[in-house]
Amino acid sequence: MTLKHWALVGGAVACLTSTFTIAAPWLEPGDARARYAVQKLADRGHLQRPVTSWPIMWGSITNGLNEAEAKPEAVTGLARNYLEFERAQQASPGFRSELEVVGTNEVAMVQGFDRGPMAEATVKLDVQWQGQNWAFGLSPSYAHNPDDDENVRFDGSYLAATAGNWVFGAGAIDRWWGPGWQSSLILSSNARPLPSVWLNRKDASAPESRWLSWVGPWQFTVLAGQYEKERKVPEAKLIGMRLNVRPLDGLELGFSRAIMFGGEGRPEGASTIWNALIGKDNGQLEENDPGNQLAGIDARYGFAIGKQSMGLYGQMMGEDEAGAFPARKSWLLGSDWTSELLNGEQQWFVEYANTLADDFLGDAMPNITYDHSRYNSGYRYYGRTMGASFSGDAEAVTLGGFHFFDDGRNLSASLSFVEFNKDGISRTPVIDKDIKLMVPAENAKQVIAKVGYGTELLNGWLDLSAQFADKKLELVNPADNEAGQWSVGASWRYRF
Repeated sequence: MTLKHWALVGGAVACLTSTFTIAAPWLEPGDARARYAVQKLADRGHLQRPVTSWPIMWGSITNGLNEAEAKPEAVTGLARNYLEFERAQQASPGFRSELEVVGTNEVAMVQGFDRGPMAEATVKLDVQWQGQNWAFGLSPSYAHNPDDDENVRFDGSYLAATAGNWVFGAGAIDRWWGPGWQSSLILSSNARPLPSVWLNRKDASAPESRWLSWVGPWQFTVLAGQYEKERKVPEAKLIGMRLNVRPLDGLELGFSRAIMFGGEGRPEGASTIWNALIGKDNGQLEENDPGNQLAGIDARYGFAIGKQSMGLYGQMMGEDEAGAFPARKSWLLGSDWTSELLNGEQQWFVEYANTLADDFLGDAMPNITYDHSRYNSGYRYYGRTMGASFSGDAEAVTLGGFHFFDDGRNLSASLSFVEFNKDGISRTPVIDKDIKLMVPAENAKQVIAKVGYGTELLNGWLDLSAQFADKKLELVNPADNEAGQWSVGASWRYRF
């Protein structure tokens, strides 16, 4: 049976359940078709839940879809059918497993929501189990010749439990905070997932209280994790927080914060955490300055246009604070829209990002975004920036699109015009020469083209990708100091 037929069967089975009570898991970032589906349904008023914080809990999606069924014009079509199919595959109780084999000639520096291969060759086994209140995933993998010298990985592994409408978890899972398709300024899946413990809501429904109902559907996530040893300040800690609200139909607001603190030789007690939370830093405490902070606000307004949808979005991130508000700002602005052409459906976007602090509205302040005077290794994990893959001091415009065939296949293409490291200086130190720092060492302009294709193969799923730049980019690493001009990769996944 084709994916389309399975989607119809899965949808029929899933609709028999009125309340979703399984503990986890979630819809992970990386699947552009799933993102297109939830975003289009939300824009058209058929999924009243936040959609800019990934992963998204299946419980939230299911209850949102069930509420929409009561409307006189319930949405059908590829968007909902695909979600029903994936829900039947991923969210059923019991065991499920997946084998993934990945290969590429070179890991691309520039990544987007649909992230490509992260090592030259990887073999990964993913085993998950879901019960009524507990769920776990074990994802051992072996990476050949990785950029970060970590051959054995457990990215994607987790243990999660529910208590009421809250999910408690521990593990290393990918996240994407924000409305951008090419970039997220404050937290993206550009870097490997940071091991952490976290708390978030299972169903991001609106408050029942009439005093708080104006907030609309809301989601809150808080996490605490630890960085690697190979840093200027080894084993620094990270606290991340994000609140999403939908106070009006189609309008979603996000408030994010990331706090780096502690680590070898740095204070990390309760008073340090409290000073960081209340923003008492930026040199106010001299050598006891609690750490490095980033904060951001984003907004997206989506609306229906006939049978299609469109959205306008923006994100602002500050590296410091002034008057209790983010300062030294980076910006991201964009628009996305859908269409139905050539026996399929499409998602399009155009996006502008500027990570040179205050360059967009003010006087440019280089060597600030994703860098810090005490935490010299910056807001990076194993050599890759945890925000925008262009790194700091960059400016980029990206045009992209996805074509989703009705039989499950998909095509993607994007074109980015980027100026890296606009002042030509980098202060990121090389701590471990075996870890490839994806940080530009020079000012350079590049045109980057990317294409992708996904299809069924041997009862599994094959994704092909290719990326080409018009010139090489020099990186800060002395031993392996160039990002190549082209990257071709493939991944094959088999569920059983």
